[in-house]
Amino acid sequence: MTVDPEVGAGARPEPTVLDPDLAEFAAQIADHVESFLVAVNAVAREGDTGRAIPILLLEMAQISLTGARLGAQIDFRPKADHQPDVGMESDVDDLRRALAEALGPVNAYSYVLDPYDPEVATSLLSDDVASIATDLENGLRHWRRGDVVEALWWWQFSYVSSWGNLAGAALNALWSVVHHARLDVDDPVDAAAVAAADEILVQPAEAAD
Repeated sequence: MTVDPEVGAGARPEPTVLDPDLAEFAAQIADHVESFLVAVNAVAREGDTGRAIPILLLEMAQISLTGARLGAQIDFRPKADHQPDVGMESDVDDLRRALAEALGPVNAYSYVLDPYDPEVATSLLSDDVASIATDLENGLRHWRRGDVVEALWWWQFSYVSSWGNLAGAALNALWSVVHHARLDVDDPVDAAAVAAADEILVQPAEAAD
């Protein structure tokens, strides 16, 4: 992908041209987004803590890689100044509640908002996964209606401004649960959270038998 040409002061940059390579890139992003949405909804429906944690760990890692691919590109620029209307956002309240129930004692966690300006924040994995799903699904609706550049712009913008940070924080939280479960470290972590994490070592293996 080529870098942007220089533009004069006050001039609007040229819209991104959709070529076959860019269309293929967008199709790959859309495929990863769809896979993520299917997976997190399946986790919510199952309501199984032992399976939820490793599956969400994998999905967060994969969608973070997808976001990094978007972040590494030049800025996408749609033709219109305003986003076309793609209808109401999907209601993710049921997803949020189901994930909260599935994650139980490991749902609440803390993270650093910005490593270069450290400030500790608290959040819920269920809220963050639902928020990521909302951003991703919004871009997917643009893509499905044929607005490929608009979809890429939205996925890239929302990654940089919002869901990229949430996905990274959630990934680290889920990694921490696996860390405590696998290594059985004696750190000041809620005993119920560690007990829930221990299920990772049992249930997926049993399900595979």
